[in-house]
Amino acid sequence: MANVNKTENTVTSENAEKVKQFSQSISIIKSELHKDVVGQDDIIDNVIVAIIAGGNVLLEGVPGVGKTRLVRSLGKTLSLPFSRIQFTPDLMPSDVTGTNVIEKGESGKMNTVFQRGPIFANLVLADEINRATPKTQSAMLEVMQEHKVTVAKQTYPLEEPFFVLATENPIEQDGTYPLPEAQMDRFMFKLIVKFPTVEELKGIVNMTQITLDETATAVIDGKTILEMRELAKTVPVIDEVLDFAVNLVSSTHPELDAASSVAKKYIKYGASPRAAQALITCAKVRALMNGNYNVSYDDIKTLAYPVLRHRIKINYNAVSEKLGVDDVIKLLVSDLKHN
Repeated sequence: MANVNKTENTVTSENAEKVKQFSQSISIIKSELHKDVVGQDDIIDNVIVAIIAGGNVLLEGVPGVGKTRLVRSLGKTLSLPFSRIQFTPDLMPSDVTGTNVIEKGESGKMNTVFQRGPIFANLVLADEINRATPKTQSAMLEVMQEHKVTVAKQTYPLEEPFFVLATENPIEQDGTYPLPEAQMDRFMFKLIVKFPTVEELKGIVNMTQITLDETATAVIDGKTILEMRELAKTVPVIDEVLDFAVNLVSSTHPELDAASSVAKKYIKYGASPRAAQALITCAKVRALMNGNYNVSYDDIKTLAYPVLRHRIKINYNAVSEKLGVDDVIKLLVSDLKHN
């Protein structure tokens, strides 16, 4: 068949204009973010993809690499209310979601009023999320998946767009609680924030000598983000590319007939169906970012790493051969054939 990276779908002039505007909007957002963030191009691209796709992101990196600065700058650039929650072992679920309090009304009668927690924002930074106890982490499950909070049998929907960006420190294990599999699966992406290069570090130092505050300005709003999300849903995916994405996720399960030899040798547990959903949803956004109105194999292959790295568990064979999760994903992708 023809190369799927070249669209085989008829793109109307109206759609072509929308794709152009979409791509231009992304370029403007990235330009603003780079006023406050040096380097980290892949991180910025993937965070933008996740926001438009409507997913949450887990950022893993050592302290000081700009994770918090990126989120604050995003809040300014996207003109979204921003909230930060510093997770600690003594943080209670009500400290995140909110709680009912008793207040005296004008008539002197005592009333129960729901006092909203910091989770009620469009953009939420969950800093060091693995420091919270499992009870507090579980309070995040409903919020991250269903975008609503339930307190005392009363449900409170969150305003869209809603996005959680959580951070965790990979080198600090004392006083931490590993995120349960159910919660990890709620994150669309897991991104590894690497230490900056020497040139990037020099740029960071020079930038912070001028000001520690974010200088990015609002260039887009929540309504526009939702419109971009709806446009992304219309991007076509041909059957061959869809099969490639689905087969990639299925091949991570060593217990299935469709399992690859890589999975049988190196993987203990495979990815959930949410991985396939995330691959396709985010691939549509990535296609538009690159000015395309169709999903290509390259979109799926590139997004396989942030989508799968927190959803599969490698076994002792991989560890003994000094293979990381990304190494196994690379083998899975290269092992899967497509036309």
